[in-house]
Amino acid sequence: MTLSRRTLIAAGAAASLLPAGIAAQRRGTTAARFSLGYAPHEGSFASRGGLIEQIAFAADQGFTAWEDNEAAARPVADQERMAKALSQRGMTMGVFVASMPKWAKSRPLLGANDDADREGFLTDIRASIAVAKRLNATRMTVVTGFMDPKLPVEIQTARVIDVMRRAGDIVAPHGVAMVMEPLNTRTNHPGVYMQTIAQGYAVARGANSPAVKILADLYHEQIQSGNLIPTLDACWSEIGYLQFGDNPGRNEPMTGEINYAAIVRWLRGRRYAGVIGMEHGNSVAGRAGEDRLIAAYRAIDAA
Repeated sequence: MTLSRRTLIAAGAAASLLPAGIAAQRRGTTAARFSLGYAPHEGSFASRGGLIEQIAFAADQGFTAWEDNEAAARPVADQERMAKALSQRGMTMGVFVASMPKWAKSRPLLGANDDADREGFLTDIRASIAVAKRLNATRMTVVTGFMDPKLPVEIQTARVIDVMRRAGDIVAPHGVAMVMEPLNTRTNHPGVYMQTIAQGYAVARGANSPAVKILADLYHEQIQSGNLIPTLDACWSEIGYLQFGDNPGRNEPMTGEINYAAIVRWLRGRRYAGVIGMEHGNSVAGRAGEDRLIAAYRAIDAA
């Protein structure tokens, strides 16, 4: 996840369009709301205009949430405009990224001997509280940095738990929770510290804070570990947010190997009422791809 993250999840090989629902979407009429809080992002509906126009279009298609990884880097005036547009449409704000790693430098090392990276991380967390308040966001993404190859992983885990507990103490009074995102090392992010939902569970339990939870990005988990529903079930008490994206290709559901219809059924059984970030690209370019995106979510939502 970087400031140019959308370029990292560019569309994969085009799949055949789903016929169901596409004609209705092309009419541009206001559609029934989705039963779960799927959250598009800027770029999901790029043909419809700028950020505010895309939010309006998403609302008209029945989406009830929005996410914006890059929100913290936007000018304050843009953050306020986005929050106003979401409020007017009755949409929930999902995550933004509170602490962005320096990808090219493989930093921070939150488990290292030096305190500097941990203090820098906490500075980012403090600064993000104001962003969360402007956006009416209750969840913000954190990446727990990179592995230090010179230290045992157990020592690093203890230090990551310590810094996350401190960060939780900072944000908890503001009604905000950080969601730690495990990232796959096999395709996208070699060298990161947190690589699985199970590892996130251990850190969250160790931090023991209502403000320290897990972001379960199922694209990353499928690549790294698979076994999605049993993993969600075992770690559910510490999961604070979800993101969808199919594999391979990191595009919309029904373009890869993940059975998102089954996952939606499981989430309904859990009565999940939170946001589900649509953390992926479109498999087909332009408006045809946007129609296909909407149709894919209609299909899994009807499961």
